[in-house]
Amino acid sequence: MFTSNARSLAALVSALALGSLAARAGALEPPPPSPDVVPPRLESDPGVSYPAQALEERYFQPTTVLLVIEIDAEGAVTKATVVEPRGHGFDEAAVAAARRLRFEPATRGGRAVAARIGFRYDFVPPPPRLDGRVATQAADRAIGGASVVVRDAQGETHETTTAEDGSWSLDGLPPGPVHVSASAVNQNAEEADETLSPGEETTVVLRLASPKPPVAVADEPVEEVTVRGTRPPREVTKRTLEAQEIARIPGTNGDALRSLQNLPGVGLPPLFSGQLIVRGSAPGDTNIFVDGTGIPIAYHFGGLSSVIPTEVIDKIDFYPGNYSAEYGRGMGGVVDVDLRDPKKDDYHALAQADLIDLRVLAEGPIAGGWTFLAAGRRSWFDLYLTPILTNAGAGVVAAPVYYDYQLMIQKDLDAHSSLRFLFLGSHDVLAVTNSGGGEVAGDIGLRTSFWRIQARYEERVSPDSEFRLTLAYGEDSFDATLGTYLVNPAARPLSGRGEYSAKVAPWLVANVGFDVLYEWYDLNLQLPPPTPPGVPPGGPGQIPIQARSSGTLALPAAYAELEVLPWRGARFVPGLRLDYDTATSAWDVAPRMTFRQDLFTGFPRTTLKAGAGLFYQPPTVFDTAPNYGQVALVSNRDAQYDIGVEQEITQQVETSLDLFYKAMSDLVIAGSGNSGLGRAYGAELLFRYKPDDHFFGWMSYTLSRSERRSLPGQPFYLFQYDQTHILTLVGSYKLGRGWQVGLRFRVVSGDPYTPMTYGAYNATVGSQLGVSAFPPNGSRLPFFNALDARVDKEWVWGEWKLGLYLDVENTYSAGNPFAISYNYNFTQSAYVNGLPILPILGIRGEFR
Repeated sequence: MFTSNARSLAALVSALALGSLAARAGALEPPPPSPDVVPPRLESDPGVSYPAQALEERYFQPTTVLLVIEIDAEGAVTKATVVEPRGHGFDEAAVAAARRLRFEPATRGGRAVAARIGFRYDFVPPPPRLDGRVATQAADRAIGGASVVVRDAQGETHETTTAEDGSWSLDGLPPGPVHVSASAVNQNAEEADETLSPGEETTVVLRLASPKPPVAVADEPVEEVTVRGTRPPREVTKRTLEAQEIARIPGTNGDALRSLQNLPGVGLPPLFSGQLIVRGSAPGDTNIFVDGTGIPIAYHFGGLSSVIPTEVIDKIDFYPGNYSAEYGRGMGGVVDVDLRDPKKDDYHALAQADLIDLRVLAEGPIAGGWTFLAAGRRSWFDLYLTPILTNAGAGVVAAPVYYDYQLMIQKDLDAHSSLRFLFLGSHDVLAVTNSGGGEVAGDIGLRTSFWRIQARYEERVSPDSEFRLTLAYGEDSFDATLGTYLVNPAARPLSGRGEYSAKVAPWLVANVGFDVLYEWYDLNLQLPPPTPPGVPPGGPGQIPIQARSSGTLALPAAYAELEVLPWRGARFVPGLRLDYDTATSAWDVAPRMTFRQDLFTGFPRTTLKAGAGLFYQPPTVFDTAPNYGQVALVSNRDAQYDIGVEQEITQQVETSLDLFYKAMSDLVIAGSGNSGLGRAYGAELLFRYKPDDHFFGWMSYTLSRSERRSLPGQPFYLFQYDQTHILTLVGSYKLGRGWQVGLRFRVVSGDPYTPMTYGAYNATVGSQLGVSAFPPNGSRLPFFNALDARVDKEWVWGEWKLGLYLDVENTYSAGNPFAISYNYNFTQSAYVNGLPILPILGIRGEFR
């Protein structure tokens, strides 16, 4: 959202205003001069600030930069050279400051001459600042004269009292963890823990409760302390990846959305798909949002790149299940991508090229207080892949192409509201020419594209209420051909989402909202008849069914949630969502509930959590298409249950454990209506080291099972996306001087598959058919394993930055099978392996 960058900028401006960016400068001791030579004497030194780059990189070490400066006969500095580079922006800051120095020139025999001397800048990390406010809990009235005591990591105490408006501040505190307590006459004391970072301003709001709560309330509810962050999530499990993590995860080529595949509960996608498989659900069950607007796909063809580039993303919130009533129309997870605000005070541009694609970005202020951001990306491996395959005499020539684009303008209307307009889109084309003949006649083509134009308005109506509204219109198109078969759906969705949130009591927040989708669609199908469960497929040669239809779909929804603080450390969130679907002419009522309880106040935090709820997913236009689909369908239904625990171990290390169970019913089955049942259950473990000055990393492990049943009376069988074990280890370390290295190791259970027992000739259709074993998916491919590596090197020259990176997937070229290949009569089989080692070399230039 737009607030995160604004907070960082405000902290930096505040630190500058307080004079906390301290540096000392002084000339090095010169050699003894000749009797007739007088060295230059410093007249004017505007000073130097601790570099913004070091603050952004959280590098807080005392640093000395030695310079050799050249001074002309008028006392002006003409050149400054760094003796030993220090990186992190120190060299650039020292050189820029040295050029502003003024000297009384050196003289030889009484005559001014040019000179060269040594000079030193000593940079001292800026101290943190801690401030806050003390108020009553019941009415939020300021408490003047309250006592505030801060104990730092060395055990020393720092005391102050609040002003009449309840405000207070403390300077000169050492970085690190602190314990804050506030007390006042006739009020209960309140405490909070926080970690202070150099150069940052931390704000703590403490609300003191009356020592005698009303008789009707067993325990006076205590509002949680707010410290530079967002309020606790409404969901049981919410995982957020920070920008410095998602851009440097090995094996993802720096792609933000691909980084989600390393989190607990997310399965390994099929080769070249990039699909999101969450907690045993099908990829289509997980919804993708960009600033609250749904988009149809997350990845380009091949899964090597997502449709939203990392450079425009602020953060990604991922909900594997039991999410808020704000979201609906899905049984899998939710991915909510927040785009960042454009830069307000200066201009920024970048260009990047690697073996996969080319990308550019530009942003900055424009007239009338508006800011803009424009970005674009295009793949270019088709330019060298097609000639290589053609020259090699390949029977099949592939030419994949993709591009995406984003254009944003934004304005802060006042201190409490903002307006943003966004235009984004994506386009993919894959053409495969079957020049060698074979069983499939004709060419293979695949094209998918979408675009959205979006308007978003946000307003802080009062200190205790806020409102946001998002409207969007766009177009989705998909066109796939395989010989005589055709799939061509198109849609023009109009969507709107709004929410009003208000604190109606110190212990109660109410959230109400709407989520509306209206869609014009066209559908053109030419496919083999769908095969009901238990009936063998007819194989190639069948007469395809043609289905053409056009129409509209209306999917309005409304929801309400309460955030209740019933007692200290507890948060209870009951919610209700109502969805209507004109295709089924039915309402889906989805009650949901989550609960979180902090067992202890302060650090380390231990939180127990639980949730349960109903989730519905409407049938697709394929399910209801005339001549091809079915009638009298209802929405797929999923009851989800989740319990877990979160534990802080140190200020940087945290772990969490989640146990989940999903009971699916009314699943749409081809030719059998809503006869399907499903279940998925398992455990997710995350052990995470949060980013610090040098390192970030985590270990995630998922143990799960996903099963389906197509017809009553049949046994459950493994779902095609079931993966029992998923282990991922990720780590990245900054070596200094612009170098960073990282590794990712993954081990995943092989996908289930149904073996073919023998072949038979079908005279009706004139082809050889394989007879599959029962039950379906009774065998598994071997385990997947791969080690990925990434190396980054960055150089900075003032406002310019240049980076090189090498991202290597499958470093030891493990032959991971992803499919089974059979001979003509299905009597022999062999594994089809995935990609071997894939090195991607890239270069990136940036002006900031």
